[in-house]
Amino acid sequence: MIDVARLAGVSQQTVSRVVNGSPNVTADIQERVELAIRQLRYRRNPAARALANGQTMNLGIVSFGLAQYGPSVALSGIADEARKAGYATNLVTLGDVDRHAMKAALDHLAEDSVDGIVVLAPVQAALEAISGLEADVPLVFFEPGAAEGTTSVATDEVGGAALATRHLLDLGHDTVWQVAGPSGWLGSEARLRGWAQTLASSRRVTNRMIRGDWSTLSGYAAGREIARNPEVTAVFVANDQMALGVVKALSECGLRVPEDISVVGFDDVPEAQYYRPGLTTVRLDFEEVGRLAVDRILHLMRGGRADPLPRVLPQLVVRQSTAPPPDFPRTVDPHLE
Repeated sequence: MIDVARLAGVSQQTVSRVVNGSPNVTADIQERVELAIRQLRYRRNPAARALANGQTMNLGIVSFGLAQYGPSVALSGIADEARKAGYATNLVTLGDVDRHAMKAALDHLAEDSVDGIVVLAPVQAALEAISGLEADVPLVFFEPGAAEGTTSVATDEVGGAALATRHLLDLGHDTVWQVAGPSGWLGSEARLRGWAQTLASSRRVTNRMIRGDWSTLSGYAAGREIARNPEVTAVFVANDQMALGVVKALSECGLRVPEDISVVGFDDVPEAQYYRPGLTTVRLDFEEVGRLAVDRILHLMRGGRADPLPRVLPQLVVRQSTAPPPDFPRTVDPHLE
């Protein structure tokens, strides 16, 4: 910092003000200091910064379900945003999400003296486990399908499922079936609600949903079941991995997507556009979830007023896997098991 101050022709206190984003610096001086920082390739010592503001410059993350697309991308967003703000991250991955496991995770992070914690475990059990537990630092929870909150980051999964269902109804399908995610996941239940509410508001039949477990294999099993039902012309699948399995099973059973059955997924994984056919799906910006979580943690750490966070909104991405229903009812191959 001494060298930066000397090159810029200012005091060390002025350099500190520029580095810390103080508004009490003229534009000319700020430009001179920033130029000196670039020329000298100055990097502030994290340990010195921590000593100055009484923080460890470390954020904790309690995670569950990172094998799934949404949480894994959100984690990347958290790490990137934390790094930009000068923070390291300390990850604790849960094998179970009961109250004992959650308390142990929070205690572990407390022992490491983190400055804030993000709970990236989007299941009902984690939400219940965290309720009533005390944390010595600000805590933010990723809560898919929830209303806007001050300490939770929510994605509008209900609205996303409604977009998918409405798209299929607008194409002319009498109703829409669903291959749902596993019970207990907040996203699963929210996507079920959006699907069922849209069918009910349109006065359409809500048939029994088929449960999957987020995996392509479970989608494949659901697709085999769908192929045996001649009434199905449109399916909303609760994630793209299961949708891949559904499409594969339908093809093996001699059915065409979308000519015989239309399929919509959810998440818009990078591979979705390369499915055969390209998958119509619902996109949520899970990296934005991570950014919002870190921004809120930092805001709470500074003692700022906690207004409700806006929900991350969905977008329907229309590709080649959806079309109007066939003109004639299809017949079922009697040899299908």
